[in-house]
Formats: sequence, C-alpha cells, structure tokens
Amino acid sequence: MTQYPVHMDIRPEVTGFFDPATNTISYVVQDPASDACAVVDSVMDIDYAAGRITYDHADAIIAFIRDRGLRLDWIIETHVHADHLSAAPYIQQALGGRIGIGDKIMVVQDTFGKIFNEGTEFQRDGSQFDALFKDGDVYHVGAMPVVAIATPGHTPACMVHVMGDAAFVGDTLFMPDGGSARADFPGGDAGELYDSIQKVLALPDQTRLFMCHDYGPNGREIQWETTVADERAHNIHVGNGATREDFIRFRTERDATLAMPKLIIPSLQVNMRAGEMPVDHDGRPMLKVPVNGL
Repeated sequence: MTQYPVHMDIRPEVTGFFDPATNTISYVVQDPASDACAVVDSVMDIDYAAGRITYDHADAIIAFIRDRGLRLDWIIETHVHADHLSAAPYIQQALGGRIGIGDKIMVVQDTFGKIFNEGTEFQRDGSQFDALFKDGDVYHVGAMPVVAIATPGHTPACMVHVMGDAAFVGDTLFMPDGGSARADFPGGDAGELYDSIQKVLALPDQTRLFMCHDYGPNGREIQWETTVADERAHNIHVGNGATREDFIRFRTERDATLAMPKLIIPSLQVNMRAGEMPVDHDGRPMLKVPVNGL
C-alpha cells in the first residue's frame, strides 16, 4: 500500500478537455464538498510556423468553470511539458488561482536555461510559480486534500497529484496499451522512471488514473482514464511484474528511435517560465532556436 495520505472516500468530478493538435488532455477537477476546482495541465494554442498564439483550448476551460459557477483554487502543472505550451497565466488572469509545480523545476530551469542561453534576468529559483511542491506535500482544493507525489524520470520535476480517488499522472504513465513516457530528455532517467511508476502502482487498486496524453495506439479511440489495477496488470511496459532491468533496457533502446516532439523548443522556453512567453530586450515576445542543443 502507498505511504501517502490518499482519501479514497472522496470522489471528485473530473472533466477532460482533449487537444487534438498535441494529443493532450487537460482537466477541471471539482471538490465534491464545495464549488472549488483545480485545472491540471492546460494548453495554449500555437501556430509555430506562423509564430501565432491563440487561446481556444483555454477559453473552453474558462467558460466551463464560469458556467458551473466554480471557484478556481489551483492551476497545476504535472511537469515542464515538452510537447505543448501551458496556458496557466492566461487562465489565472481570467479566474484567479495559484500556479503550482514540483520543486525540482529549479533543476529543469538550470538545465534549459543553459541550453537556451538565457541571461541572468531569467530566474532559476522557481519564482515564476506561486507554489513549489515537495514529495508528500498536501494542499487543498476547497475542502479536498491533495497529495503531491514526486515521480522523476521523464523529467526531474514530474509529480503525480492525487485528489481523492483520482490521480493525475502527467507523462509518467500512459494508458495500458500506451506504456510509459520517454526518459531521454536532459535530466531524464529510465531507472528513476521505473521507480516512480512503482510509486503510482502502489496506490489503491481502485484509484482512477488520468493521463496527460493519449495517441490512440493501433487506431483505437482516444482514452484518458484507467485504474491502478488495470495498469499493474496490463501496462505493456511495466505491467505483469516487469523488472527494473528489463524496463531500463527497453526504454533506452526505444527512446533512441524517437524523434523530438514538434513543439519542444517553444514549449520548454514557455513552460519553464510558468506559461509566460520569453521577451527580447525591447520587451517583445520572442523564442530562441538552439542549433544542435537538444
């Protein structure tokens, strides 16, 4: 059983918002005992070729929260995403709430601050976020306690957030037929990822697990909810007793064949800033492209 203080007697209402451009699922999670809610892993739309930002996906989430008469307490990032841009500050400006991420964001900021040749004006202390969570920290959405579980491996700052009987796993796990996240980005580690997945699989069997991504393997319809029991039994990478050594070997070999995410360059620059666009010396939004840096 898990060492973390989970509350299986609390069942929040979870609404998923699928973004087909990035295969990302964002969530609105409502405390069943109040009108409080959280947003998990929001998406800001980008036409990268045109250098144009829009907010259709975030606007749908904002409209949903307003239509329900909910109060937004938290805007959670499960990690610094490499495949989509966060809309956290846009949603915060509209609805309030605090933006939170794992405290290892500082490691990510230091790593990619160097890769993107950021100057001294780029703070690497996580101060762009309202809260930095440590492993085992408990915060609240309304009356609902939420426990943050550190799950490094895909990135150093990855965390799973357990809200009642629902856990939001970020990229640590995919649906059982999708397996697990890659571990070859700077700061990633396949062994750490395996250990982190075991922490998730130690949650109660009935825990609902909500994915950050789904790609519809073998042509099936997009899905984003499963359970700990299903993952433990059927996950194609770690289920049915797969060993740490086997996982590291498989993950290392597979990751060597994978292309970089299409939006990794803008995503990292924006997301390590809590969703804010970097600017040039004249204050204009501007992205960098490091050559042979990733």
